[in-house]
Amino acid sequence: MNGSTTGGRYDAGAHGFGRPDFGQFGAGMWDAVGNLRDMFEQRVGPRMGRGDVRAAILALLLEKPMHGYQLIQEIEERSGGSWKPSPGSVYPALQLLADEDLVSVTESDGKKTYALTDDGRAQAEAAEGPAPWEGPASRTEHMAALPKAGAKLAEASMQVMRNGTAAQKEQAIAVLDDARRKIYAILAAD
Repeated sequence: MNGSTTGGRYDAGAHGFGRPDFGQFGAGMWDAVGNLRDMFEQRVGPRMGRGDVRAAILALLLEKPMHGYQLIQEIEERSGGSWKPSPGSVYPALQLLADEDLVSVTESDGKKTYALTDDGRAQAEAAEGPAPWEGPASRTEHMAALPKAGAKLAEASMQVMRNGTAAQKEQAIAVLDDARRKIYAILAAD
């Protein structure tokens, strides 16, 4: 793969890897793939706030006592993989809940297990609305498939551009043009 060089060095570019020399059309495709990747990273995998982590912990502990790693796994599972809070957000939230006497902590074999206190149970039961994993993250989960599909399409187009014959490239252009028209037709149908 031929990469761009700057002063004898490989140009890592905005995406952490150099842009291969594919000519003018290839550079446009490479940029399009990069733009799709950027859009995917910005719009998919919504960020949840601290209050969401706290509410999720209270909702899960309402069901049964758990340790921190179990809470992380359970949130990820219930959100369909669209939200996996980091230990850096879960454990401080657990400590804060313990400081507020909403959870109690027991330690066994070096593992801390968290359970709701009576006050914590009352607060968890009083929570209104859907559980945090049923909120915006789960509503947009199906949207993750669209940018992924677009990125896969762009990658396939790059393969045809690099390895295809002139006739194969013309066929690919026709397929992409047809797909674009069909996608706009979907929007026009509403």
